[in-house]
Amino acid sequence: MKVLIATQKPFSAAAVKGIQEILVAAGHECVLLEKYAEQADLVAAVSDVEALIIRSDKVTAEVIAAAPKLRIVVRAGAGFDNVDLAAASARGIVVMNTPGQNSNAVAELAIAMMIYMCRTQFTPATGCEIQGKKLGIQAFGNVGRLVGAKAKALGMEICALDPFLTDAQIEAGGATPVHSVEELYSGADFVSIHIPALPATIKSINYELITRMPKGACLVNTARKEVVDEEGLERALTDRPDLKYVTDVAPDNYEALREKFGLRVFATPKKMGAQTAEANMNAGLAAARQIVDYFATGNTRFQVNK
Repeated sequence: MKVLIATQKPFSAAAVKGIQEILVAAGHECVLLEKYAEQADLVAAVSDVEALIIRSDKVTAEVIAAAPKLRIVVRAGAGFDNVDLAAASARGIVVMNTPGQNSNAVAELAIAMMIYMCRTQFTPATGCEIQGKKLGIQAFGNVGRLVGAKAKALGMEICALDPFLTDAQIEAGGATPVHSVEELYSGADFVSIHIPALPATIKSINYELITRMPKGACLVNTARKEVVDEEGLERALTDRPDLKYVTDVAPDNYEALREKFGLRVFATPKKMGAQTAEANMNAGLAAARQIVDYFATGNTRFQVNK
């Protein structure tokens, strides 16, 4: 089978080598499309491939229509909102992610961003410590649990909300369960967001929710920018000059926010959550192994468009 690795933000050279070795050893052909300038480049490259490995690249209906032989797409990472699942399903194409492979990298970044904001972005101003503060975790999956464990080790009190888990499961992960999003935001000095961008969650973190946060609180987003209502965020920061926002996914109005609120707002220059050598390698190799396993045995364990 012909497998295309298509990445505008490429894997590391070591990861690419490892991916190629896994695929070739299983008898597959591996081709590479890196740092492509236009979406049309991806559309042209998929014409004769049976499998596709991507990162944040957009697999649209147009890409799928241009790939008559395509049978599987693996997103090297947890999020998969960059793939048109409906179009893939209509063609019988399996779409998978690689859950857990980037989790530690994202969790470490979330903790680092909390400290960065506590220390006023490392300016000479007097900051504060995270020890003794309460952290609310919105979605207690792979990343959320790791954030909680690391924060707890630093002396924070942890609570979590996850409608897909029981209280016992949340408690087993080291957090106190809360039962509504309002309760989560009202009681936490920091809220760390780990929800996906779905119709029910897009713009769900709004003015009313953000302004429930206690005095001096900070909202931390390493998930998707779409889950935060940007107009509501700006209003909240305006009406509550004690609040802060730090994100790994710059909002569309970031420059305006930065100009207006200064050190109370920060966004990484590009999405940095998975940008470690370890996460890069883990996710890429997992994607390759999942493709090999799918063609060899039909395993669809990590399929997201069931």
